[in-house]
Amino acid sequence: MSDQKRSVAAQNRLAVVNQKGGVGKTTTAVNLAAALAQRGRKVLLVDMDPQGNASSGLGHPTRTVETSVYRVLLGEAKLEENLLPSPVEGLFLAPATQDLVAAEIELVDEADRATRLRSAIDELLATRPFDDVLIDCPPSLGLLTVNALIAANEVLVPLQCEYYALEGLTHLMATIERVRAGLHPTLGVKGLVLTMFDARNNLAHQVAAEVRKHFRVFEAIIPRNVRLSEAPSHGKPVTLYDAASKGSVAYQQLAAELVTESAP
Repeated sequence: MSDQKRSVAAQNRLAVVNQKGGVGKTTTAVNLAAALAQRGRKVLLVDMDPQGNASSGLGHPTRTVETSVYRVLLGEAKLEENLLPSPVEGLFLAPATQDLVAAEIELVDEADRATRLRSAIDELLATRPFDDVLIDCPPSLGLLTVNALIAANEVLVPLQCEYYALEGLTHLMATIERVRAGLHPTLGVKGLVLTMFDARNNLAHQVAAEVRKHFRVFEAIIPRNVRLSEAPSHGKPVTLYDAASKGSVAYQQLAAELVTESAP
């Protein structure tokens, strides 16, 4: 793929989404982005969650961020102007602040309110090449998540292996279908990533087996791992904080799967 074509499309434009909180969504967005960059890829992580956990996980707590995706959505700034470096070479962050909470209200009367992020990313990629764009979504199915779904080409769903996760997955797939029926008919589901997996738990294995019957599930499984919990407090992805930990190795395996699929 030529640099020009890559700059326009990016090989992966993934919305990392699950409306259920506490399933490892932001952990997946941050550490997968870092693992991809450490493989020599140019990666953009867009934080669309007002909590800003992806931003702080890459060393940019919301209290230190002067401008964010909020201004981009309101049309007050270009995405290029909001990019920040990360601890990982090749990985850049479009940070979030709590101001994003107001975006849904302030954009309610705008005809293009659902496509603001897609337009901003398209404009950026037309002049600046990235191999991968990952969008960390809030744990809800509101306007911010819809913007992420429309801006992405495919959806990556982190799924905790518990019973209630299956119920939430049904609602998420219904939302994806509505987006397809409206503004983005080609939106695909890249696959599900099993997270916070406890191999000692029989239910975890049962849920994993059931999900595999109906969806494409990545081979890499993200285990429960204390290093994954510790890394954000140091402003680093686990791939830097403890590269040999089980959590880091799992995200490196997930990145390898994605890169293999993306290879021409």
